[in-house]
Amino acid sequence: MRALRMVLIVAVVLGGLLVGADRIAASYAESEAADGVRIGAVRPESTDVDIKGFPFLTQAAGRSFDEVEVRFTGVQAMAGGRPVRIGEMTATLHDVSLTGDYAIERAGSADGTALISYPDLAAASGREAQVAYGGDGKLKVTGGVRILGRTVTRSVLSTVTLVNGDTIRVRADRVPGEGIPMLEDAVRAKTDFDRRIEGLPKGMRLTKVEARENGLVVTVTGRDVVLAAG
Repeated sequence: MRALRMVLIVAVVLGGLLVGADRIAASYAESEAADGVRIGAVRPESTDVDIKGFPFLTQAAGRSFDEVEVRFTGVQAMAGGRPVRIGEMTATLHDVSLTGDYAIERAGSADGTALISYPDLAAASGREAQVAYGGDGKLKVTGGVRILGRTVTRSVLSTVTLVNGDTIRVRADRVPGEGIPMLEDAVRAKTDFDRRIEGLPKGMRLTKVEARENGLVVTVTGRDVVLAAG
């Protein structure tokens, strides 16, 4: 009985050591992967990687993982030739393959979301307008219009949609003075805009866009996504 107890104790201790070693190796690989992963043609301000599954070492031996979560912050992208800052982007990667130095090379599939703040969206609009949440999934866009030598500020509620899987489109639902020659065009020139998001990883595309209180939330998906640093 005493011998059996000792065997069980040794087994528990060895198991704990193995689990600890596995987690240490996973932490090292996550750090290395964070240094090597890219999101398209740009580097984010910071990257966090969480490798799922246990044991890690068994997966690492095959240079592939079933699931990896990646969180990017402060991504500087391009939209319609203008810089746009994506405050945060999270992605869940499946069927992930690694390079020899633990950098994430590609994923069989990926799903994620990107958050663009309204000040960042306004900066990317190129319209010298202010953008805020307008409630009920709408944007409130405010801009100044020159009328008879005076600048008049007008706000509109706008709908945001996704076009061609890569372009964010903002259009005013109704415009003050709608139907009046030149006035409607002048207001829309300040409030309506399209911005094509450029530089996404190969294999990824935008699938949904939604206005929320905390910012514009963009959903992205992909197949055979390339993420290795170039």
